[in-house]
Amino acid sequence: MLRYRDLLQVEELFRTAKALMRTRPICHSSDAAIRGHVFCSFLALVLRRELHNLCDVAGLQPEWGDVLRDLDRLQEVTLQTGGQTTVLRTPASGVAGHLFQAARIALPPNMRQPAA
Repeated sequence: MLRYRDLLQVEELFRTAKALMRTRPICHSSDAAIRGHVFCSFLALVLRRELHNLCDVAGLQPEWGDVLRDLDRLQEVTLQTGGQTTVLRTPASGVAGHLFQAARIALPPNMRQPAA
């Protein structure tokens, strides 16, 4: 029964991933490309499951559409003015900040000098 539930969960993950990420059909030209695609898809499922478990522990129940939108808004730019380089990062808004906390990932400061 547990394996059947896992199968249903995997099928649901593929459906939502395809819908949220708007993936289109991919035509592969070699067996290596197929293996690579399957490996990357499996890795994405494992990472999403781990994030889901971390969210459960932290008491979070984010919508995956919100997660993708908030992560897409997270950006970093490098500015060079007067021979000085500064790196700026947008704030982790929405659920993204809570996800990084749940995963125990420390974001760099919003403004910093890059390492030489």
